[in-house]
Amino acid sequence: MGRHYLKAAILWILLTAIGEFLALRIPLFPTAAAEEARIIDSSFILLMILGIPVFTFVLAVLIYTLSTFRSREEAPEDGPPVHGRPAVALLWITITAGLAIYVIFNPGLKGLAELRANQRADLVVRVEGSRWFWKVTYPEYGITAREIVLPVHRRVRFEVTSVDVVHSFWVPAFRVKIDAVPGIVTRVFVTPTQTGTFQEDYHFRLQCAELCGLGHSMMTAPVTVLEQGEFDAWVGKAKP
Repeated sequence: MGRHYLKAAILWILLTAIGEFLALRIPLFPTAAAEEARIIDSSFILLMILGIPVFTFVLAVLIYTLSTFRSREEAPEDGPPVHGRPAVALLWITITAGLAIYVIFNPGLKGLAELRANQRADLVVRVEGSRWFWKVTYPEYGITAREIVLPVHRRVRFEVTSVDVVHSFWVPAFRVKIDAVPGIVTRVFVTPTQTGTFQEDYHFRLQCAELCGLGHSMMTAPVTVLEQGEFDAWVGKAKP
């Protein structure tokens, strides 16, 4: 049995190396245009790095078992029962339990702490969802719009609610997502790090991410991030 363990281990190491290489080299994420996007993307990368060896272990055992012990007879009979080693099972449980506990703290609790660390806001934007459109209000300026326009490098607090059913506030370029619940105001913070428009990059959009009815897929609103001077000019034009 020793040679089988060795061959399966070599296959596992090879598959793990390939998986880690692809995970770190292939661009898996859309445009990241906010500080929160960096935190969330790094969390996903860490989870992939930790999860790939577990996945490839199962895959390596499955591939090796099927290729080595598969019967070539037309009417194969059941083989003799094989009993595993308790030490191997204990090692597997210990490693996977340790990984589970680790990811609860990092990136779990650590990531949440980073996202919620700064409760200060330079700008408040209220977003109200209804079937099937978004209403955006800037209480500081008395502006109501059907689009989101933000200044770059300024921390924004979105206050999100709904007037009918549960919707979900989600901007792919910012990564953050929060439910819009009738009768409740939920809050999420975003700090844009680069300028952009929906016309240039479709990830700059507010998208409902909760199935809310026939018009769900069309429940979008453009998002624009501007330099501070351009944002001030937009405010001047948009004021009633």
